[in-house]
Amino acid sequence: MANINVMDLIYWKDTERTGMVFTGLVVGLLSLFQLSIITVISTISLGVLCFTVSVSLYYKILQVLNMGDGVHPFKAYLDLDISFSGELADQYTQKTIVTVVSAANSLKNLFLVGNLFDSLKLLALMYLVTFLGVLCNGLTVLIIAVITLFSLPLFYRQHQAKVDGFFAGIQAKIDNVKDILHRIAQGGGPTPDPTPGGAKPKTQ
Repeated sequence: MANINVMDLIYWKDTERTGMVFTGLVVGLLSLFQLSIITVISTISLGVLCFTVSVSLYYKILQVLNMGDGVHPFKAYLDLDISFSGELADQYTQKTIVTVVSAANSLKNLFLVGNLFDSLKLLALMYLVTFLGVLCNGLTVLIIAVITLFSLPLFYRQHQAKVDGFFAGIQAKIDNVKDILHRIAQGGGPTPDPTPGGAKPKTQ
């Protein structure tokens, strides 16, 4: 049985299928700028039904005229297995519950200042998000996220060595700055001796 793999869509392994999903998502989200979500959903559903019913009737006519083999035009999609076994459903349910509880605990610690440094980071992030809200709305961010989801993974796979080298250089600079700040916080002394017990190697 055929299965739709999300990662295959993201990495454009099936160009035709990914193109249809990507185009549908972007066009649907862009439509929300001018129309209500009810109008968008009903219009898309109407268009899909008009297409599928027309194709089905065409194949039926061919079968009546003995010009077709009578195979359903969408049989491959009808045979797609999208069901879950009981064990798999329980597994996903448990993962969902664990994720929700973990997220709730994290939010509780952040908003109730379980860790002052983490709460301050969230405060700074929310402050920056307010500026993002002035520049664009959530729908714009969602469209950008969809485009990014379908472009960045493929770009990373094609240029992995260059991207890894670039971020490795940035990480090295960040580590260097953190080391300098750490030494300043300790009074500006020299870096700790890495040898066991602080013993200095003898010089000749």
